[in-house]
Amino acid sequence: MLLLPARGIFLRRPPAIVASAILLVTASAHAQIPPVPDPTALVRHAVALRLAEEASHQPLRFVFHRKDDRRVFTQEIIETSMGDVARLVAVNGAALTPAAGKAEANRLHALADNPALQQHRFRREQADQARVDKLLRLLPEAFIYRYVNTEPCFTLAPAIPIPGVPPPSSATTGATPWGWCYHFTFTPNPHWSPPDLESRILTAMAGDVWIDATGDRLHRLTAHFISDVDFGWGIVGRFDRGGTVFLEQDRLSGNDWELSRMKLDLTGKVLLVKTLRIHIDEMMGDFQPVPRNLDYRQAIQMLLASPPSAAGSLGHR
Repeated sequence: MLLLPARGIFLRRPPAIVASAILLVTASAHAQIPPVPDPTALVRHAVALRLAEEASHQPLRFVFHRKDDRRVFTQEIIETSMGDVARLVAVNGAALTPAAGKAEANRLHALADNPALQQHRFRREQADQARVDKLLRLLPEAFIYRYVNTEPCFTLAPAIPIPGVPPPSSATTGATPWGWCYHFTFTPNPHWSPPDLESRILTAMAGDVWIDATGDRLHRLTAHFISDVDFGWGIVGRFDRGGTVFLEQDRLSGNDWELSRMKLDLTGKVLLVKTLRIHIDEMMGDFQPVPRNLDYRQAIQMLLASPPSAAGSLGHR
């Protein structure tokens, strides 16, 4: 339910690959699957783990690819304790021209010279994350969860295209099983009252959620709006019935999980008059750890010093 203010399942599963994988996983691991827990308790625990991880999050360098109604672009992003910094590397499938590359470098140099601007951006990032965390905390009580089955967890990690950089040999070419997931459906809890206007969006959503059966982590969520709903976020507006949300996060290593895919397809109204259309498809990949004490200026120098790497693999498991 991570409706990011700034930034259902569409997986290719070749029958032969999936059938073989299911047989292998079933033969070796089925007896080790934990018993099905109480759905609400499991969701509550999964949310708690996600929020706890934020406090000890390992900063990362990764590739971010976004397609929306205006353009398609790719960035390299480095997380720091002073906020994220990003370098644009491709637009509409093409590498930056020399002039555009110089302009991007000048922008980053100017940002390095303007800590106040970076601090402003960082505060905005924190506000967005606080909004997301608030909605996460409401998930256990906002919905009624029903168990469907326990099934192999699948991840599709497509290579993120960067002009001039071949995709890595490790890039996933199909749906690859890596464990077991509890599959639940969810519908609005008629006895739950949203605490504020912004949270009302949860009263109009239904869908499916997959939770890692061994790590109790939210793996995938698909949702759709079953009715029109007003929303806040500082403005008066409405999301229309039929909009969809797709989220997928994956394990990089150990207990470190990261959002790897988000798709939003929403329509509505802003200020009750202006048409609202949100059609966004985002992918994140090629995650690499960076030092925890990295200064944002150091991150800018790292982005400027090295070209984009072969990107797209999650680098997990």
